[in-house]
Amino acid sequence: MGLYLVRHGEAAAEEVDPNRPLTPRGKADVLKTAAFLKGKVTVDIIWHSTKLRARETASLYAGAFSPAHGLLEKQGLAPNDPVGNIMDDIINTKHEHLMIVGHLPFLSRLASLLIAGTESGNVLVFRPGGVAYLEHTDKGNWSAVWIVVPELV
Repeated sequence: MGLYLVRHGEAAAEEVDPNRPLTPRGKADVLKTAAFLKGKVTVDIIWHSTKLRARETASLYAGAFSPAHGLLEKQGLAPNDPVGNIMDDIINTKHEHLMIVGHLPFLSRLASLLIAGTESGNVLVFRPGGVAYLEHTDKGNWSAVWIVVPELV
């Protein structure tokens, strides 16, 4: 199984807009990263949090990847949600290539739990609009395979 962990693109400050939509730069960064990955990766379904910035980011990635099972707004992916609650959903998904669009610190804690077995490991750094790809091995372990950030593409 492959798991793409995506931090939403740069969002407006809460003082500017309490809904925190993506900024023009945030949209451009996500589109640039998605264009770079298009044709190189397969995404079956995209889960995203209920927050606008994650929904917008997921929609932009969906436009590039056309996931067969579309987008799914999912509870439990908010910045401070416990990561243990989503673990069973990840392991039990019937989709081979899952993308999760979310937030910090949730994504950092999830990656650390998957790779190092502890939420406090800080094993990956997530940049706005960036994508980290993890693989689940036959032995039940998770490994980070690559990371792409907008600044590199």
